[in-house]
Amino acid sequence: MSASEPPAPPVSDAAVIEVTLPDGSLLALPVGATGHDAAAAIGPGLARAALAVRVGDEVRDLARPLADGEAISIVTPRSGDDHLYVMRHSAAHVLAEAVQNLYPDTRFGFGPPIADGFYYDFDLPRPLSDDDLPAIEAEMARIVKAKAPFTRSVMSIPDARAYFAERGDPYKVDQIDELERMGETSVSLYRQRDFVDLCRGPHLAHTGGIGAFKLLSVAGAYWRGDERNPQLTRVYATAFPTSAELDQHLERLERARARDHRRLGRELELFHFDELGPGLPFFLPKGMVVINGIKDALRAELDRLGYQEIGTPSILGEALWHQSGHIEHYRDNMYFTEVDGQAFVIKPMNCPGACLVYRSRPRSYRDLPLRFSEFGHVHRHELSGVLHGLFRVRAFTQDDAHIYCRPDQVEDEVRGVLELTDRFYARFGFDDVAMKLSTRPEKAMGEPEVWDQAEAALRGALGDRPYELNEGDGAFYGPKIDFHITDSMGRSWQLGTCQLDFALPERFGLGYTTADDTVERPVMIHRAVTGSLERFLGILIEDTGGDFPFWLAPVQARVLPIADRHVEYAERVCAQLHEFGLRAEADVRGGSVGRRIRDGELAKVPYLLVVGDREADAGTVAVRRRGAGDQGAEPLAELAERLVREAQPDRG
Repeated sequence: MSASEPPAPPVSDAAVIEVTLPDGSLLALPVGATGHDAAAAIGPGLARAALAVRVGDEVRDLARPLADGEAISIVTPRSGDDHLYVMRHSAAHVLAEAVQNLYPDTRFGFGPPIADGFYYDFDLPRPLSDDDLPAIEAEMARIVKAKAPFTRSVMSIPDARAYFAERGDPYKVDQIDELERMGETSVSLYRQRDFVDLCRGPHLAHTGGIGAFKLLSVAGAYWRGDERNPQLTRVYATAFPTSAELDQHLERLERARARDHRRLGRELELFHFDELGPGLPFFLPKGMVVINGIKDALRAELDRLGYQEIGTPSILGEALWHQSGHIEHYRDNMYFTEVDGQAFVIKPMNCPGACLVYRSRPRSYRDLPLRFSEFGHVHRHELSGVLHGLFRVRAFTQDDAHIYCRPDQVEDEVRGVLELTDRFYARFGFDDVAMKLSTRPEKAMGEPEVWDQAEAALRGALGDRPYELNEGDGAFYGPKIDFHITDSMGRSWQLGTCQLDFALPERFGLGYTTADDTVERPVMIHRAVTGSLERFLGILIEDTGGDFPFWLAPVQARVLPIADRHVEYAERVCAQLHEFGLRAEADVRGGSVGRRIRDGELAKVPYLLVVGDREADAGTVAVRRRGAGDQGAEPLAELAERLVREAQPDRG
């Protein structure tokens, strides 16, 4: 300000809001100030770089007004995930405009950004295939090059409904109706060139801000995920700020495709899906070896910890599921049947059955803690559009446990679960484990002081372990700890869980006699380590690329006779390995040894044992170790003893 300029008139307190910046400082702004105003007040450089504004947990458009007391940060190209979110959201609209230009009669569903990219759902005049993607990409590139601005407008619910109805877009009308049911009175629209979409934003200033993008695949998706609704065409895509980052991502995707558990499951003869049982996996003999290996490893841990294994029926009377609350909260995911005119449920969860086991006889405080484990086979109704190999199925086995204990025992029991998961995950090579503690939700069962006590017990059990706090994300019946592992490709998977439950002991009237001869309710702890054996196997296949550790490999050694006269010796080698408890087979097919070695490598057999005249005479085998090649000749007895040691549980 120059000396001749009059000072700016003071702004009254009533006309000022204050927002909190990332460093904790306060920024005063006029009432009605927007995210862009905040960026400009901080500095002109930030105003030029600003893309959006993060307000608490929400990323918003710069044009939206801020409210007093909000915590904000300005989103720029250096904002990592927030920048990707805004850019990919904008790219989804560009994808939709490109499809509109190429297929004018298209009707539009949803188009959100997702973890590694974005997608858009279309109702098209003809189905799309992967062959159509290059033309759509070319049209998107033209739109990006035009640097078309994204402009936001607001319409009342009635005006927006009429606008999209006139355009013949029933899915947008359906979205508007849903927003009205949620209490909204107006909606925001975004336009770039001739494309207009119902959207809450945020978006870039113009299409030119979109970096490198790639259309990935075409799939079917039911409107709102409901198979009773029309099936739309979903186009998956991704976008990154630079071509180098996009290329790195595409390379990761290619590695993931090579490790796809569905493909490897077929090639390695582990499991099978039949059209007569969609979402219902069939495990083949080799797959059962791996599943049983996982079970055996877990059973060994549970035996040491004093768990008692139980088994509960696969169908139970419908009244049980009313009592447990599952009918009320979970009906759409349940299968029903009838026996002798009585309604039954095919169990979606094991916990009500475990409560009946607990209730089968009186319990004393001396009995507690009671640790019941169960490999329970459960069935849940999943929409056909979301089924995905072993990751999303309709029948699976939970490695459940239900621990019944006194309140003063909770912390020790949870600590035991944490130590169990550490050991078990490490056994399979998962050393990067993250934990999330979820606390009391808004609609919770039980008194707040009981929740406080339970959450304190979970925190006490966690001790110095790092964990992420998920405020208000607990189950309605109690707080929980969820376990997330990171695989060899850097992907995070949620596996196990440890949940405190006050609801089921109350609903089932569970009790134990105290030392004072009174009856108290036990605390129920739900515990799973793998979560689902099927899903865990799928993760393990992709983590290892099907190259299982030796102790878990379906076939640990394959014997390859050089010629027909060596078949008898090859079979004796197999028999001796079997006597040592090793899994071996002989490949006695004709053809060259080289081809059979290659087949053994593709089958990911850890050891290939070649036998000919020299080996038969000397009682040896020529050893090939997967990944290490020719290891030379070794006496059969010595090899068997070495492989037995390698297969021990503590060898990993």
